[in-house]
Amino acid sequence: MPKIVIPGERRKVVADAAVRIMIRAGVEGASLRNLADETGLSIGAIRHYFESHDDLAVFTMRELGRRIRQRVATRFDQLPAGGLGSTALVSDLLAELLPLDRARREDMTVWLAFVVAARTQPTLHVVADEHHEHTRWLITRILGRAVDHGGLPEDLDLGIECFRLCALLDGLTMQAVLHPQPATPDLVEVLRRTVHSLTTQTRSTDS
Repeated sequence: MPKIVIPGERRKVVADAAVRIMIRAGVEGASLRNLADETGLSIGAIRHYFESHDDLAVFTMRELGRRIRQRVATRFDQLPAGGLGSTALVSDLLAELLPLDRARREDMTVWLAFVVAARTQPTLHVVADEHHEHTRWLITRILGRAVDHGGLPEDLDLGIECFRLCALLDGLTMQAVLHPQPATPDLVEVLRRTVHSLTTQTRSTDS
């Protein structure tokens, strides 16, 4: 009986292979020949699932962004009723977005390479914007849940603080990717102190 191939699954296999290659050789290294060698598929088979290298890059970047966010979303969805009643729980949840182990560090290394490429490639720029919006939405949900359960002040400006945390997470991620040895041990503590500082924040008012 011939093996049944599910196109969506095969595309993910190729995308995962592309990420592995990019970890070693950067975004430019994910050529069709290298992908064929990595997956054991023919170049023709890869072209069957992706119309162009640009199509492959967009799909891979989108899948990688989803994987990065899913680590947080999964833990968030598994929280018990009344979860996020403290800033420690909030920071531990957000720490899933940081490159604290090899898998997350490799994912974020490739993601940053994609973001750099997106500066001059409009199709990748669209995906970068999508990821940014999805991440902000997720962080806003986390902060909102913490407010609802008493972990953060009721008058917290969710928009401002979400933006601030996004900027912090981006900066910590870049530090960890570019300077992993001295920076990594302090990432969570920096995040925890920042989240704890939200307990003293009040919504700004016009004078």
